[in-house]
Amino acid sequence: MLKVVSSEDALNMVKTQFDFLKAEKENVSISNCLGRILFEDIFSVENIPAFNRSTVDGYALRASNTFGSSESSPAQLRVIGEVLMGEKTEIELYEDECVKISTGGMLPSGADSVVMVENTDCSFLEYCLVQKAVSPFENVTKKGDDIKEKDIVLKKGKIITSREIGILAALGINRISVAKKIKVGIISTGDEIVPIDSEKQFGQIRDINTHILSSLVKELGCDSTEYGIIKDDYDSILTALKTAVNENDIVLISGGSSAGIRDMTADIISSLGEVYFHGIAIKPGKPTILGKAQNTVVFGLPGHPMAAYFVTLKFVKPLIDSILCKESTERLFNGQLTQNISSNHGREEIVCVKISGDKVQPYFGKSGVISLLSKSDGYIIIDRNLEGLRQGDEVQVFLF
Repeated sequence: MLKVVSSEDALNMVKTQFDFLKAEKENVSISNCLGRILFEDIFSVENIPAFNRSTVDGYALRASNTFGSSESSPAQLRVIGEVLMGEKTEIELYEDECVKISTGGMLPSGADSVVMVENTDCSFLEYCLVQKAVSPFENVTKKGDDIKEKDIVLKKGKIITSREIGILAALGINRISVAKKIKVGIISTGDEIVPIDSEKQFGQIRDINTHILSSLVKELGCDSTEYGIIKDDYDSILTALKTAVNENDIVLISGGSSAGIRDMTADIISSLGEVYFHGIAIKPGKPTILGKAQNTVVFGLPGHPMAAYFVTLKFVKPLIDSILCKESTERLFNGQLTQNISSNHGREEIVCVKISGDKVQPYFGKSGVISLLSKSDGYIIIDRNLEGLRQGDEVQVFLF
């Protein structure tokens, strides 16, 4: 018999038993940091922009010199020079003066705004007629408007995307410290499991778990090593698990976790270390195992692919995020349920759903029906203290 714990207790054990696991850091170039987790805060060592600059082609001037100006009564200012983009200027601008300036050009000393060229008439020798008033710092990006010196621009735990790489490039940062990737070993067990490129015989099942779990942990920022399909043999599984434990931080072994005669994963994990629980009050995923061998975390996952997938999302992902000190990336959606859902009291239940507008349509199927994942936009969780949900109830969807 399985000794079942609640989902909350299971997650708490995952967090507390392995809180000593923390990622190491490594330095990588920004060309190789996409998708990595920032290991430490990044501070700006400069202001961006480093000077007040124009956002338009026009004339830099003092805004006060244009107050009340119009096409019928323009302000007349003397043009004393020109500033091009990329040039440093030493020009000092005084009362009733202006300077021609290009987009991105540095505002000269004494100027606080820029009038667009289309709002001027500069056909007069040495003079510019300003036909529209501007306010202070209109058409100007001020020094430090984008990034201020000493600001934290990227926080520890941030997932590096193309957007963050743009910030790093703007600051002239070519190398950063990121969390070293966690190594996850994937073992699939079962006499009925065959490689996906094999000729499938009646009663056999293609090896979905190796591929879906390997892909999922890579999406979570880990390196994955696949140990292939192991037959339902104690010594064969033990040998594979010993190898995986020595080479990885986390091992996911799917199949052989329920209470049947041939389901021996818990005994094998126990022989190498310790089993913390065997069974969670959750559907799908009841026969899940958590154990430790040496300092490696070992999860015994159900053989059904969808159950293995959701257990990895719900219990393995939080551990990975904690080790990497990773920011939360959970995406949520609230909508109305389109039909009743019944559920067993005392067991948390995960249900795949499709979203249409503000409506949430549940998809039902057995835990081995893998096509539900690709059809769904996300999933909802029915609390173990409920006997189901009613049509029209507002539900929270965890988006894929």
